[in-house]
Amino acid sequence: MGSNSESIADLIEASSGVHFSGLHLDGLEPRYPEGKQMTTSAGEHMHKQPFVIGVAGGAASGKTTVCDMIIEQLRDQRVVLVNQDSFYHNLTQKELKRVHEYNFDHPDAFDTEQLLCAMEKLKHGQAVDIPKYDFKSYKHNMFPARRVNPSDVILLEGILIFHDPRVRDLMNMKIFVDTDSDVRLARRIRRDTFEKARDINMVLDQYSKFVKPAFDDFILPTKKYADIIIPRGGDNHVAIDLIVQHIHTKLGQNDLCKIYPNLYVIQSTFQIRGMHTLIRDAQTTKHDFVFYADRLIRLVVEHGLGHLPFTEKQVITPTGSVYTGVDFCKRLCGVSVIRSGESMENALRACCKGIKIGKILIHREGDNGQQLIYEKLPKDISDRHVLLLDPILGTGNSAVQAISLLIKKGVPESNIIFLNLISAPQGVHMVCKHFPRIKIVTSEIEIDLNKDFRVIPGMGEFGDRYFGTDDDDEQTVVPPQQF
Repeated sequence: MGSNSESIADLIEASSGVHFSGLHLDGLEPRYPEGKQMTTSAGEHMHKQPFVIGVAGGAASGKTTVCDMIIEQLRDQRVVLVNQDSFYHNLTQKELKRVHEYNFDHPDAFDTEQLLCAMEKLKHGQAVDIPKYDFKSYKHNMFPARRVNPSDVILLEGILIFHDPRVRDLMNMKIFVDTDSDVRLARRIRRDTFEKARDINMVLDQYSKFVKPAFDDFILPTKKYADIIIPRGGDNHVAIDLIVQHIHTKLGQNDLCKIYPNLYVIQSTFQIRGMHTLIRDAQTTKHDFVFYADRLIRLVVEHGLGHLPFTEKQVITPTGSVYTGVDFCKRLCGVSVIRSGESMENALRACCKGIKIGKILIHREGDNGQQLIYEKLPKDISDRHVLLLDPILGTGNSAVQAISLLIKKGVPESNIIFLNLISAPQGVHMVCKHFPRIKIVTSEIEIDLNKDFRVIPGMGEFGDRYFGTDDDDEQTVVPPQQF
């Protein structure tokens, strides 16, 4: 049990450096209203591409075992494995004569340009022919190439796949398999002597001359680029399970994002999933629920603000230099759906000083009995961009009613950004089909709705848990955890 706990801690620690408001998912799209060049952030193009996972580590660290375990657990998805070893350069006649002096662990041993070309084609939905490198002739034209078709998940495995920044930029997740050097050496000796019938002295000589120095100089330094570090490789089943859960979540999000380019899911990390775990736990105290819910809400609000238009602006710095930056949209207001939506107001005020916030109250009687019974909105709301606040998007019926009211008040559909913590697929379908030009920003896509139209797995009645009106909120005291 102790080793499992350490594995989880290692995973969370390894992912803490990830930019969780947009790991390779935040970009910029041009917009040109009123003759001005304006920009908003947009990640929808990335969503339409496969999920690329890089798996790096030293030779014999267990990279292939980790990849095989991930593939086995993702049996319901289309997954392909691409090995960096397939892209070794063909050796020249001069190099073949001194093959034992050739360093196969050096970055220059790989045809990175060919690897980049193959990966770009796969990411854009094109089939590619991956060469088969023959370690007897040291050439990759001895056997027919392997045809690899486009897939949902691409596993790119190799000792130096994190070395070139162009290759790293292709990845949605980077895993470093961290195995003790003595274990790696023992595995290499066993493999090369038994499987390849090599002399043990030759194996040790190659290790000391090329393998170990290359690991220290080129491979180990790339560990800092990893989003996740897996100690003990394939022996760490807890780590593999967590990674597979994360991939399943991302694939489910990607399916909806492919359908609706106006749906934005903030990039999930193990840190964010840790906070989700806490606020979803029925045993979490009100204090901890509020603390971690506020942190997640702040991330959603900041991501939503990134989708507002802004113009280029130049300022003079204290050194007298000119800095070219941006000037954000000033005609902005928030609208919270009472009462759960009010939990998001503090985060919005913290990000936008002095922002006006309106209110909408919708009485719910069953799933289809929504009735708008109160609204208090800024008089000039039709001239503003509106951030609609409601932490849970379930069936979408209440959201449709709130958005319809805003449009009736003169707010252009494209000026509405709907912010929530979790979204059920049914709600996403409902809102996006009725209003294809609004933006939805959420932190996680749920599995489904139950027979009572409750979001599952969900987090219960958000308003009750947040504002302390849940009778069971103090049953169990759980020590606060840090993420």
